[in-house]
Amino acid sequence: MPQRSPLSEDGRPAGHFRNTAYMIDKSRSYFDAAHEAGLMAVHGRSMTGRAFALGSGSLDGRPEKIDFVRCSYLGLDNHPAIVAGAIDAIEAHRSLHWSCARTRLNFDLLAELEATLSEMFCARVIAFSTVMLANLGMMPLLASGQLTGGRKPLVVFDRLAHISLAYHKPVVADETRLETIAHNDIEALERLCREHPVVAYVCDGIYSMGGNAPIKELRELQERYGLFLYIDDAHGISIFGRQGEGFARSQFPQVLGDRTIIVASLAKGFGASGGMVMLGTADHEALFRRYSIPYAFSVPPNLAAVGAALGSCRIHRSAELGDRQRRLARRIEVFDDHVATAQQGNSFPIRMIAIGSETKAIAIAKELFDAGFYTSVTFFPTVAQGKAGIRVCITADHEDNDIERLCDCILEAVAETTGKPYPLR
Repeated sequence: MPQRSPLSEDGRPAGHFRNTAYMIDKSRSYFDAAHEAGLMAVHGRSMTGRAFALGSGSLDGRPEKIDFVRCSYLGLDNHPAIVAGAIDAIEAHRSLHWSCARTRLNFDLLAELEATLSEMFCARVIAFSTVMLANLGMMPLLASGQLTGGRKPLVVFDRLAHISLAYHKPVVADETRLETIAHNDIEALERLCREHPVVAYVCDGIYSMGGNAPIKELRELQERYGLFLYIDDAHGISIFGRQGEGFARSQFPQVLGDRTIIVASLAKGFGASGGMVMLGTADHEALFRRYSIPYAFSVPPNLAAVGAALGSCRIHRSAELGDRQRRLARRIEVFDDHVATAQQGNSFPIRMIAIGSETKAIAIAKELFDAGFYTSVTFFPTVAQGKAGIRVCITADHEDNDIERLCDCILEAVAETTGKPYPLR
């Protein structure tokens, strides 16, 4: 059932969208156990491929682990061209950061980056230091109706929308009516489109715990009802599209239009740092650059991030991008040949090992870590209580042998910890 926000006497939503004390109370023991097991707040240094030296200080004697945590799906975060781009940018300006509002003075290289990204992705692109800040800046404008012809929309969140989206529900609810519907519930969304003159839908392109938005069906609703789409494609950028335009952008026409906004990361598949907003009209761009609070009052990406992103742009416009995309697809197939998951057979690089028990999931992640593989143990509030698991991020830089050994360790660790073979029934 949709989560409705009741209205106060002045017509504004009066519902609660935070229960921080409950969240901390229910998750503290899991965080304590994961930290005690050495699975969180880990430090290391990049080595060859996806290996890293665990710990800090001298490299002598530090054990190496294979990283299945980072979301650099194309393996670009250690690419020499990206590292060189960051260094070149700093040397060109002899500076890292200008302490000045973006509404005043900006680095010339930032203008070059935004122009390049705009050309690559056929949109008006604004770069940010994080995706979270981009979402923070856009949500009040979306709720205000300024992006929908002056009419405030009913803003509908997918229940599994990433926390960097869902975190802003109170701000949205202060401006307009808000509802939350079941994950990918197209039927419920269409009903709301029929009932309300203006509806905006907030979702992920590829979800961080696996799966994807039904872009084709969402576009059909957009054409039929004028649905406004706000899609965070942080996990889909770079791994799809001829120039890495991403899972979502590659399914829209060349002209993005005035009813779609796509937010994406420059730090995951893109391999650099920061985030970006893809806009379809000059009016939307002007609104964002003038009235987005994070745009005006937080700093832009620093020069190292800008230079790194420019280096990644050059890779995205070369044959190397396609080579890495194909290599990633093969690595995903290797994993799927050995371990069955709910995501098996899709082309996304995220695989979830469903365990259920938080205690057992932490124990299994610890066994994998001790065997040389760092994976992400996931539990409440990232996932629902009793739905804990292990997230594996596959990249183009993983070796087949690393993936095969991880899979063997997963099957063995699950059987030892749960007393049942994987997949658990």
